[in-house]
Amino acid sequence: MPAAVVVGAQWGDEGKGKVTDFLAQRADIVVRYQGGDNAGHTVVIDGKEYRLFLVPSGVLRAHTLCVLGNGMVIDPKVLVEEIDNLKAQGHPATNIRISHAAHLVMPYHRALDEADEERLGSKSIGTTKRGIGPAYLDKYSRCGVRMADLLDPGLFAAKVKANVEHKNEILSKIYSKPGFDSKQIIEEYLGFSEALSPYIQDTSVMINDALKQGKNVLFEGAQGTMLEIDHGTYPYVTSSYPTAGGACIGAGVGPTQIDCVIGVVKAYSSRVGNGPFPTELHDQMGDHIRERGHEYGTRTGRPRRVGWLDAVGLRMSVRVNSLSALAITRLDTLSGIPELKICTAYRLDGKITEDMPLSLADVERCEPIYEKLDGWEADEIVSATAYELLPTSVKRYVETIEALVGVEAKIFGIGQDRAHTIVKGHLAF
Repeated sequence: MPAAVVVGAQWGDEGKGKVTDFLAQRADIVVRYQGGDNAGHTVVIDGKEYRLFLVPSGVLRAHTLCVLGNGMVIDPKVLVEEIDNLKAQGHPATNIRISHAAHLVMPYHRALDEADEERLGSKSIGTTKRGIGPAYLDKYSRCGVRMADLLDPGLFAAKVKANVEHKNEILSKIYSKPGFDSKQIIEEYLGFSEALSPYIQDTSVMINDALKQGKNVLFEGAQGTMLEIDHGTYPYVTSSYPTAGGACIGAGVGPTQIDCVIGVVKAYSSRVGNGPFPTELHDQMGDHIRERGHEYGTRTGRPRRVGWLDAVGLRMSVRVNSLSALAITRLDTLSGIPELKICTAYRLDGKITEDMPLSLADVERCEPIYEKLDGWEADEIVSATAYELLPTSVKRYVETIEALVGVEAKIFGIGQDRAHTIVKGHLAF
């Protein structure tokens, strides 16, 4: 049976939560393999909205085991609150497992994140100030605190004391900010240990055993390819690997285990924070799409920057992820717009390029070259129950995307609810 990866093919917020929830009906295990609570997934079931920040979207399927992988950085306070909220909404959350090797987001990480964004001023990255970057920095500096440490109070206390002493110096001497009381942090976090310890285990062993048994495993990424630390619009990127290769690292499986990669792409583009965005709309059309699509951050509520679909960035996403299929979401958001546009290439210093430039400065100077297509009306799309029943203009829009990037679209979101999903042909997963 297959193992599939769901990745964001743009700048995040593509609707991966809905696609993961839809595919989770076929999955025995869903694994979130990177990121922290800076990313949010929204799932709507029978009109009821669920907002998830750390727990994989598959948690809403009772038969599916949901894993927070070793590649994640987890704020235990946020996780405990999320589990409590799920229970309050009628989901017992007994199907959750947490990797012992996942790192913890600590209070000093959030303080350092906020202080550094404040220092950068107009040149800030535009982080959510949730402490994600500093937590990953500690991971790679080999001074991070991991989930397994919560199970050993003595070791946990020693690590926290050493880190707080160091971080307090940075906060006071570099940022002129107050420090932290290590005893207070230790007491608070060991309280979280009592709630989370039943979920903690070596999840890599569990996932690999499931694959050997022929079970369906779905790997869920957060953020998007264009925000990936190596291949994204650096430095305006996240601190982890949202790409398909990150699934292997962040879940503890080998690359030969992966059977297919599904790239989720919104029918238009959006991004949050700072950084280049060649197809961004600064006019009434951008405002219209933002409001129609409710383009505000799940975590922060910040208005997202909105633009036309960018096939140049999408081609790069196809390349670095080896995408097997596309899932195109938010087609309904574009309903009622008479003329739509897709960016097919860039014009840079008078020359046309179909590939993403290497330099950030070059990307910022790029002018999009558009192909124009006819739009469709809302009542033409919302009632469709199969791809063949979609309006001709919708299918032409989809076929144009497929031709531009060389990958077939298999899943289509035509509304916010779980039920508003169409599949074309056979899914590998």
